Amino acid sequence: MRNPINKVLESMEAESTREQTDNPREPKQPSRQRAMLKGREAQLRSASGLFIGLNPVVASITILAVVAFVVLGSVWTDQATELFTQMRDETLVLFKSWYVLLVAAILVFVLWLGFGRYKNVRLGRQDEAPEFGLFSWFAMLFAAGMGIGLIFWSVAEPILHFQGNPFITNGGTPAAATTAMRLAFFHWGMHAWAVYAFVGLSLSYFAYRLSLPLSIRSAFWPLIGRRIYGPVGHTVDVFAVLGTVFGVATSLGLGVQQLNTGLNVVAGVPTGEVPQLVIIALVTTVALLSVILGVRRGVRVLSDLNMYLTFALLVFLLIFGPTLYLAGFFLTTLGEYLHNLPLLSFWTDVNHNDGWQERWTLFYWAWWVAWAPFVGLFIARISRGRKIREFIMGVLLVPTLLTGLWLIIFGGTALHVELFGSGGITAAVNQNVTGGLYALFAGLEVHASLQWLLSVLVTILIAVYFVTSCDSGTLAITTILSVGDSEPPVRHRVVWGIGVGAIAAVLLASGGVTALQAAVIAAGLPFSLIMAIMAYALVIALRDEEAAPRRTPDQGRAEEPWTGRSKISGVKET
Repeated sequence: MRNPINKVLESMEAESTREQTDNPREPKQPSRQRAMLKGREAQLRSASGLFIGLNPVVASITILAVVAFVVLGSVWTDQATELFTQMRDETLVLFKSWYVLLVAAILVFVLWLGFGRYKNVRLGRQDEAPEFGLFSWFAMLFAAGMGIGLIFWSVAEPILHFQGNPFITNGGTPAAATTAMRLAFFHWGMHAWAVYAFVGLSLSYFAYRLSLPLSIRSAFWPLIGRRIYGPVGHTVDVFAVLGTVFGVATSLGLGVQQLNTGLNVVAGVPTGEVPQLVIIALVTTVALLSVILGVRRGVRVLSDLNMYLTFALLVFLLIFGPTLYLAGFFLTTLGEYLHNLPLLSFWTDVNHNDGWQERWTLFYWAWWVAWAPFVGLFIARISRGRKIREFIMGVLLVPTLLTGLWLIIFGGTALHVELFGSGGITAAVNQNVTGGLYALFAGLEVHASLQWLLSVLVTILIAVYFVTSCDSGTLAITTILSVGDSEPPVRHRVVWGIGVGAIAAVLLASGGVTALQAAVIAAGLPFSLIMAIMAYALVIALRDEEAAPRRTPDQGRAEEPWTGRSKISGVKET
């Protein structure tokens, strides 16, 4: 079966070759105004020289920041480690409540958008059909949410929560297992996808509805108008790029540690800082080759491989794992998650401050915020033509369920081995968080050759996700730097691929997971403030849209939220 994610790659190629003014999908806007805005975008891009095709102001600032970070972190490694730890601690002390409130508010906000008065606004012309079918769209959303981070934590996080967390008194019990999986669901569930959905919706609305650049700066149009092409817009894009750089670098850093452990298990490669730096160099080189080869020959092949390996692993664990236990555990955890969602959303451990929330919830919230420009941009690319209600329900609910399914199959199987099997996974995770995944395979009641084969497959999967994350991350970064150009020059993507790999290497050398967490928490903070302003700007922009009609008492429930069909007449609304 053909990988549905390739459809968006074909769309990107086609869009880069057609004129926007001849596009029949163009939203309602005077042609003179469209031409003027396109002219502003072109003026921001350098026509020649080192930064050809990019905004030279934003590109130069971000490159200088990255170079300075890499040089200082490489020369003064010990001081960098101390600085990262101090930045993390001070940021979490001062902005703990801010992160908790922001992400909870974003979840409420996107739910209001999906069910409120602007739910019928279409991301494009009002009579425009979605560019992709539902199946392809869901498949691509799942691909956007899958990555190195989920593989890294899918076993380690439930096992660590299983041993102790603020919501249990005794670890290692069946009740502790339920709580542990509920917390994993919470961290990877609707809050994460609400952040992505909000940024993706904002980008889609201003790009496809108002014909503005597919860039973060466009979200400020209702507040400052054409000044988005000036210093304010440059500042917004700088913070968006830096947040994306450190967010992607964090994922790559985690992936390298996991990949190093996998190579040690399957091939005896030694673990440690030097092998990890070598792995970063090698895999980054492969990622750059995929960039140079182009979309069709590079990323497309890797995307296909990702899909097949992921499906194979899930099916194998479902067949040879505790299938009935996993089915019941999924339903139990889903109910626990929904029941405790309001409490967890606003919970802060002010009376039991042992650092758990900082290590887990706040790290995740900052990570999702830092990743939001990257994932949001991808979601925007594949969501043109959908109504807001369909966009919110699709982006918020479907990936949450699929991510929860992955967590249950991997994390649930690990908990089953600990509770009812041979055990050993807890000890492996406590020794090295990257070892839990491979200890899980060793704990399955299958032949040793199959255990080794699983280890090989998941190691290949991690390597491929490393490459595709680097490739997609550089595309997102250079798209923002080029003021929304969907096909920025390849040489710039190569430069940023090297930069992201270098940052991941410096962070690993400066403290491993601690440094990675510190960097993403600090990098996500400026963009979290930008997101708050984006929400206000989006509300102002939507005021000019036609609101959904309110129900009359004799109508009952006017329409089904997902299909848009009247329950009374069965006629689809226009």
